[in-house]
Amino acid sequence: MIVTHPVLVGGGTPFFTALDNWVNLSLVEIRTFPDGMVLTRYETRR
Repeated sequence: MIVTHPVLVGGGTPFFTALDNWVNLSLVEIRTFPDGMVLTRYETRR
């Protein structure tokens, strides 16, 4: 089993600008593909 925990932090080459606060996310879609890949899509909570 693989578990992911979406977090917008890190180092190295940034994909997101620096954040001052946590970003609350809501899971809106999970799609599983025949080769075992899983797509998870999140939106920010309002």
